[in-house]
Amino acid sequence: MNTLPDTGLTTGLANEDELTRRSYYLATTPAMEAFGPLAGSEAVDVCVVGGGLAGLSTAIELRVKGYSVVLLEGQRLGWGASGRNGGQAIVGHSSDDAIIAQFSKEDARRAWDVTVEGMHLMRERIARHNIDCDYIPGWMYLAVNARKAKGLRESFDFTRSTFGFDQWSWIDHADIGQYIASPRFHSGVYDTLSGHLHPLKFTLGLARVARDAGVRIHECSRAISLQRGAAPVVKTDKGEVRCKFVVLAGNCYLGELVPELNSRIMPVGTYVVATNPLDPALAESLIKNRAAVCDNNFVLDYFRVSPDHRVVFGGRVSYSTMTPVNLDASMHERIITVFPQLAGKVRVEYSWGGFVDITMNRAPDFGRLTDNIYYLQGFSGHGLALTGIAGKIAAEAIAGQAERFDLYTRIKHLPFPGGKLLRTPALVAGMLWYRLRDML
Repeated sequence: MNTLPDTGLTTGLANEDELTRRSYYLATTPAMEAFGPLAGSEAVDVCVVGGGLAGLSTAIELRVKGYSVVLLEGQRLGWGASGRNGGQAIVGHSSDDAIIAQFSKEDARRAWDVTVEGMHLMRERIARHNIDCDYIPGWMYLAVNARKAKGLRESFDFTRSTFGFDQWSWIDHADIGQYIASPRFHSGVYDTLSGHLHPLKFTLGLARVARDAGVRIHECSRAISLQRGAAPVVKTDKGEVRCKFVVLAGNCYLGELVPELNSRIMPVGTYVVATNPLDPALAESLIKNRAAVCDNNFVLDYFRVSPDHRVVFGGRVSYSTMTPVNLDASMHERIITVFPQLAGKVRVEYSWGGFVDITMNRAPDFGRLTDNIYYLQGFSGHGLALTGIAGKIAAEAIAGQAERFDLYTRIKHLPFPGGKLLRTPALVAGMLWYRLRDML
C-alpha cells in the first residue's frame, strides 16, 4: 500500500488529506519508492512543477528529446486529481462547445484529433512500458430521458460528421438493456476507443518511466517562488532549481506561485466511492463488456465495475470546497438508483475525493506566462488521457515545434467573476440552477 506524508499543505478543501487516505486506489496500489525532497541547488534545462499526469508526461517527452529535467511535487506523486479521479479515460474535451465556437471547422477538427492521439498515446505507454493499471477498453455516454437523448443524438451526429470519428455507435432506446442492466437510461453512445483504468497505478507507472528515463524527481518539494527571466529559478523551502524553461502543471495546487492564473480556474471538489466486491456473475451482468459509463447531465454520475468486481461510482461535487455531508449514504443511494438489483447486496467500503480544476468554458487552458514559462491547466475533469498528450505538445513547443501547443493557446478564457471572496458563492448559485435543469 502506498503512503502519504503529512506535509501540512492546505488547499481549501476540508479534510482533503483524510479523504485521500480513504481512497480505494491508495489501498490497492503497491508502494513505490519515495523520492527525497529537493535540497540545495540544481541546474537543468527544464523544471516541471507538478507530479501528476501532465507533469510526468511533460518530463518523459522532454527526456526523449534530450533535455535534462527536474520535477517538483509538493506532496507525493499522484496525490492530486491524477491519482484520485474516476478512472475514465475519454476522447475529446470536457466541453468541445467553446472550441467549436471559437475555431474554424478545420482547427476544431485538429484539436479533436489531438485528443484522439492522446487516447492512443495512453494505450501505447501502457503496452510499451508494461504498466499494470487494470486498463479496460469501452465507454458509454448515456441519456436519462428522451429530452436529453435528443441533445446527445445531435452531439453524436455532429461528432461523426465534423470530426470523422467513427468509433462511436448509437444505442437506441429499444436496445439499451443489452448494454446496461439499469432502468435509468433511455439511449446513448458506445465508444470503443475510450476506456477506464486504475489512475494511481497508471500515474505511478509513468513515474517509473520518468525515473528510468533520467528525470530527477523530488517529492514533498512544494514550489514557493518563481523568479522569472532569461534563466528562471524555482525555489522550495529547502532548495532551488535553476533552468532555461519552466512548465507549471500543478493546476489548482499552485497556490500563489502564479497569481495571474488563479482566476482562470476554479477548484471543484469531486467524490468517488468503491463498493464491496460483488459476486462475479452479478458484477458481470451490470454493464456490457465492463465499459465505463457516464450520463449526460450537467451534474453527472459516472461509474464502472473494477476488475475485483466492485462498483466504482462518482457523482457528487462540491463547488463550495466543503465536503458533502452523509457522503457514503448519498452515494449508496445513487448506486441503488442506477442498479436497483444491488439493494441489500452492496455497501460503500471506500470513499474519497479531491480537487479538479475547471475553467469557465470547461475547455483546457494551456499557455505561456513568458517565452520560457509554460503552463497546463483547466482539464475540467476530463484529463486522464488529455494530460498525456498535453505534456507531449508542451515538450514539442519547448523544442521549437509549437504549432499544436499554439492551437490551444488560442482558446479564449474568461476569469471567474467575483474575485477570491465571491467567485465560490456565485458558482454555487449557478450550479443549483443546472441541478434544477437536470431534474426536468
